[in-house]
Amino acid sequence: MTRSLPVFRVKLAATPQDLRAAQRLRYEVFVEELGADGPLVNHDARLEVDRFDAHFDHLLLLDDAAEGAVVGVYRVLRNDQALRAGQFYSEDEYDLSALRASGRRLLELGRSCLAKPYRGGPGMFHLWNGLARYIIDHKIEILFGVASFHGTDLARLAQPLTLLHHRYLAPPALRVRARGEHYQSMDLLPSDTLDRRAAMLEVPALIKAYLRMGGHVGDGAYIDHQFNTTDVCLVMDTERLSDQKKSIYLKGVAG
Repeated sequence: MTRSLPVFRVKLAATPQDLRAAQRLRYEVFVEELGADGPLVNHDARLEVDRFDAHFDHLLLLDDAAEGAVVGVYRVLRNDQALRAGQFYSEDEYDLSALRASGRRLLELGRSCLAKPYRGGPGMFHLWNGLARYIIDHKIEILFGVASFHGTDLARLAQPLTLLHHRYLAPPALRVRARGEHYQSMDLLPSDTLDRRAAMLEVPALIKAYLRMGGHVGDGAYIDHQFNTTDVCLVMDTERLSDQKKSIYLKGVAG
């Protein structure tokens, strides 16, 4: 039987049931697929949970052709929400002093994922449109958040990490830095030995999408053995997007 074409709708989680649906999808992606774990992960209920969930807004992508199933998630945290939470989520991994000192409206992004059948199609486009609406509504100026390479094998990741360091390092005013003993320099290979095309092919799709939009990376990767990932911090100044990039990013939002 042919599966119906998806009918997408984006909304903010408004009920405990909405939040559980988001946490269930995160479990499928981050725990079952990628091998992550954590102190609040509920394996019996199959929910990926952490202490920040109560403070974030949760942007949900629903497929109304599949009875409104939640098939995509983005977790977002503004300055005022971070104040109530006591910190931004990524401050456990990165020193965000440069962003905090800017005095500008910040939005932290995280836990972005799509259900398997919806990858490689228009699902992420719809989710990004919903995110763009949120950015406009809240007058956000700087986006940032941790994105991950799967695994912690630095030999395997040396090419793409070195590429990010040499070509996409954030300017000093936006340059966050990985913290403490988990700091890992991304300058792992001489730049003249890089196969740039091959290295870019190894960069996860979400990170590439932000780089194409004018995003940068912070100083250093963060090795997260609990989540089985090597993390980089992405930063994007929305004021520095070109008109062309803005039109791509905000396409369909004004309508």
